[in-house]
Amino acid sequence: MEIIKVIILSLSALMLLFVGAMRLANPIKTYLKNSRIKLENDVNLLNEMRGVSAVMLCGGIVISLGTIIPGLTLASFVVASLIFVGFAVGRFISIAVDGKPNKQILQGIVFEFVLGAANIFGLVTFL
Repeated sequence: MEIIKVIILSLSALMLLFVGAMRLANPIKTYLKNSRIKLENDVNLLNEMRGVSAVMLCGGIVISLGTIIPGLTLASFVVASLIFVGFAVGRFISIAVDGKPNKQILQGIVFEFVLGAANIFGLVTFL
């Protein structure tokens, strides 16, 4: 069971580290390439995008530490569960209120939901 927990946390950390770093470094290019969202060169919008990206990156760091420091494993599962379930819930609310997004965003929702469920599983089995 331990190896499954390490795999769940590792996949979660890699996803957040990669996406967070890419969006933090170049949000306009990354959003266009991965989600087909065209961001304007608006300082306020870019500030918001980079802020969320930094939270994702920091979450990925905390989660990755939980794979090597046993005392942080519980916190890592909590952080990962909150981030991935939070994104999924927010996106489901958006679908209900705003309508269906494009294919790339729908694929992202699937990843967020699966990783959120996997981290909840890891959290429950940890306790």
